Amino acid sequence: MKIVIVFLLFITFAQAQQKSFSEAALNDVFLSEKNEEITLSDIFQQYKGKTVFIDIWASWCKDCIVGLPKVQKLREKNPEIVFLFLSLDKETDSWKHGIEKYGVVGENYFISSGWKGSFCSSIDLDWIPRYMVVNSEGEISLYKAIETNDKNLLKALK
Repeated sequence: MKIVIVFLLFITFAQAQQKSFSEAALNDVFLSEKNEEITLSDIFQQYKGKTVFIDIWASWCKDCIVGLPKVQKLREKNPEIVFLFLSLDKETDSWKHGIEKYGVVGENYFISSGWKGSFCSSIDLDWIPRYMVVNSEGEISLYKAIETNDKNLLKALK
């Protein structure tokens, strides 16, 4: 019985540490700051060959706002990395106001499908902020962190 439980825990952990995005996630439609629709796949295509730090956030999220200055410090220390901010605000006006109000410097997109859409569902989003890192080969090297000082996050950025 113990072996079965350990095996199931291992399988669950292995699944939670995905190395790539699902087809549904890649086809999910986001909105650019210029109000243009773009798929996640097309967003990643723009940054092919580069490491991408993803910050899933919202302007109404206290933990996200507290984390933003720390993320900006990471961005300053790692100018070669693309910082991709994906917003779960309920309205685009709130999102754009949040970018300005909190000085969110980087590539900004609005998750049109929301929390229950293909992208968020595929990554089992259960909390924001959620940090992810996609390496220069396009693989997810860090699947989940909620703190900027997470040792696995810092390792993935090197």
